[in-house]
Amino acid sequence: MERLIDALADNADFFVEQVQITAIVFDNTNDVTVWATTFFDNTLYFFHLGLQFQSLDLLLRLAGDRTEALQEQVAEALATVTEWPCLLEYNTSEAPPVPLPGVALKLACTYPADGPDDEEEEISFVQLPSDVDESEEFEEEEEDFDDERPHNIFYLEGIFLRLEP
Repeated sequence: MERLIDALADNADFFVEQVQITAIVFDNTNDVTVWATTFFDNTLYFFHLGLQFQSLDLLLRLAGDRTEALQEQVAEALATVTEWPCLLEYNTSEAPPVPLPGVALKLACTYPADGPDDEEEEISFVQLPSDVDESEEFEEEEEDFDDERPHNIFYLEGIFLRLEP
């Protein structure tokens, strides 16, 4: 399984279909992260989707015959959670992934807090030992570049349903 962010040609908003929820993580009292998979171009991709609870409720209402059970699980978890984050998993035979049939999600990329669009620039210096060779310096620069790429966490821009004629 591959990261969805690695399959994108650019950072524009985009749509995914054939989505299956594999976990729901309650980050705090306001936000939730959905772990999901999507299948396209003959490849299975995973991604994380940052949501507010209202959007989670809407997604769960689109889960077909599992809607009621999922809403009860979420309500029970929220009523009994004592530590954040709280995890509900859907990746076993007893609790299989939750398909969202006929649903297309419009997603937007997210960036690290200190990514390329951040207005404040912080400059720091680190003294390197004199025995550091240039290849080690190059590896450090490459890691810095990876930190500026979008995360595999997305924001939900919209939920769309496929209408059959």
